[in-house]
Amino acid sequence: MGGWRVVLAGLAVGISGAALALPAEAPNPIFTGGDLFNLSAASDVQISPDGKTIAYVRKSNDVMTDKAVSTIWLVDVASGQQRPLVTGKGSHVSPRWSPDGRRLAYVSTDGSGPPQLFVRWMATGEASKVTGLPDSPNSLSWSPDGRRIAYVMTIPDEGLKLGKAPDKPEGADWAKPLEIIDKVTYRNDGGGYVTPGLDHLFVVDADGGAPRQLTFGQYPDSGPLEWTPDGRQILFGTVRKGDWQRDVLDSDIYSLDLASGSITALTDRKGPDGAPTVSPDGSKIAYLGYDDVGKGFDQALIYVMNRDGSGAHRVAPGLDRGIEHIEWARDGRSLYASYEEDGGKKVSRVGLNGSVSTIATGLVDSAFDRPYAGGDYSVSNNGVVAFATGDPHHPANVAIASGGAPRTLTRLNDNWLAAKRLGEVRALAVTAPDGGKVPAWLVLPPTYTQGQRVPLILEIHGGPYASYGPQFASDMQLYAAGGYAVLYTNPRGSTGYGQAFADGIEKTYPESDRADLMAAVDAAIASGVADPENLFVTGGSGGGILTAWIVGKTDRFRAAAAQKPVINWTTQALTADGIPFFARYWMGKMPWEDPQGYWARSPLSLIGNVKTPTLLVVGDEDYRTPVSEAEQFYAALQLKGVPTALVKVPGAGHGSIAARPSQSAAKAAAILAWFDKYRKR
Repeated sequence: MGGWRVVLAGLAVGISGAALALPAEAPNPIFTGGDLFNLSAASDVQISPDGKTIAYVRKSNDVMTDKAVSTIWLVDVASGQQRPLVTGKGSHVSPRWSPDGRRLAYVSTDGSGPPQLFVRWMATGEASKVTGLPDSPNSLSWSPDGRRIAYVMTIPDEGLKLGKAPDKPEGADWAKPLEIIDKVTYRNDGGGYVTPGLDHLFVVDADGGAPRQLTFGQYPDSGPLEWTPDGRQILFGTVRKGDWQRDVLDSDIYSLDLASGSITALTDRKGPDGAPTVSPDGSKIAYLGYDDVGKGFDQALIYVMNRDGSGAHRVAPGLDRGIEHIEWARDGRSLYASYEEDGGKKVSRVGLNGSVSTIATGLVDSAFDRPYAGGDYSVSNNGVVAFATGDPHHPANVAIASGGAPRTLTRLNDNWLAAKRLGEVRALAVTAPDGGKVPAWLVLPPTYTQGQRVPLILEIHGGPYASYGPQFASDMQLYAAGGYAVLYTNPRGSTGYGQAFADGIEKTYPESDRADLMAAVDAAIASGVADPENLFVTGGSGGGILTAWIVGKTDRFRAAAAQKPVINWTTQALTADGIPFFARYWMGKMPWEDPQGYWARSPLSLIGNVKTPTLLVVGDEDYRTPVSEAEQFYAALQLKGVPTALVKVPGAGHGSIAARPSQSAAKAAAILAWFDKYRKR
């Protein structure tokens, strides 16, 4: 169904409908796979400098193209009234207001060519295509006077040449030429095999004209880009020293002088420094970074230095959270900062004196399938914070916060969701064997009655340095609609609970998470909801690793579905798109330096213990946990005689496995069908 390739282990896997669905002629109040095409979500919420208007990207699933379509809409802050700004086929993203708020830059394509930079004059509604580029511009940044726009774009090159084929006769039909790879990172999940070339900075007049390339050489330059208030310099963070292909976490902040083209390093420590933002008076630069000590995960911290790079120091050392986005407040004495906390995302005002006060909570991103913490914000000149917000029953909407309770401005899905019965999401108290608390939530079937025991699916988040929370998640609702309670948790290693909590899996993952997860299952049983005779387990990426690990450690689960897992750390470290990262930071040594250590942490090492029927699910263009990982486990299970099947999602990568609505729905249905097959009646 839906073009899926399914390899069967002598077992038929059907696509089950929702167990609670009503007859086709009646409206169905239960959430179904087809409802994914009704979903819309807000993202990239950008408030105008005067705080009166918001431009945002609306992501909607199109049933005819089976894709998420991005359009740009405007919201009047006072009334909440909306109007479309840039719509039509193709993709329209990255709205950015000019400093005076009279124009809006954005990136747009109708699908017939690469995305281009456009500028719209808000008073007249007229728009002009500013660029005609061979590749998509990104990291847009207006100059303070509004005359220019800086951006980043890839400049291709020929790459390494080794010999040549004979001369081809005219009209001959020859094979494609050889592909020669010489880069450390030669493929990226979601992007495929890397075309030779490097990213560089450009600037173009906001009224149009030929762009000017600002950076050159054999280093990759990247955004975000930040102009100094006098318009003379652009700040950016990248790795412009040493072996940049291997030292991927050794970026520094650089200042580019537009008049001379000279580039000056402002930081020089061992560790990643980036995301610079300049104070309103131009005297200070705030940025994010940390000292690289080789951990699998380190929280990004706030630093401030003088404009020349001197006097660097950490701000708010008592804030034990990983900071993701900072902006200066107009007073120049504080910063806005966003970070994960307790399964959600928030914005706080952080004073240079170390004070921290919450401005907005409940930030979410535009993903539909799983309840990851996420989201971003923007701030107007008068301190109004705009962001996307949601809850377990509502995907992302546009909201603002300004000195009081946040106000939601849009209701993108309220009309059709009002006719649906979604599963209730409850917080679940869990205590690990060592006494630590394990944040957890239960999603109940939509027809659940108190005291009823139902089959339980343990759904484990990926990362593993990430977090789940009480947000909308179509996977969870589809599982619940199939008659299952769904348990999801933030075991140790999850983000948003401080560095020590994340360090709980340092160089010991995946075994160090197992006790937390099993404690959550026990708590779900003790709550009276979960049927102890009907336990199932699934998860993606880091959750797929843990799924495969758990079935090698226990037979408690009647069936499992490991989605895009790592099965063998040696092969993953040498074939994933993060070649410079995984061995060095997650494992601590190279595979040939510690082969037994790699094997001891690989689910494949436990295959002799596995009896649980286990489904494998992976995108056939996954370069983060390559297809060969799932195939190894599938082959081993086949050889051992354990019931198994391998599901490949055509055209999907690691991060895009749920990007096409039909595939997202079919993936959830396939997992439900696998569990239904082994469910005790």
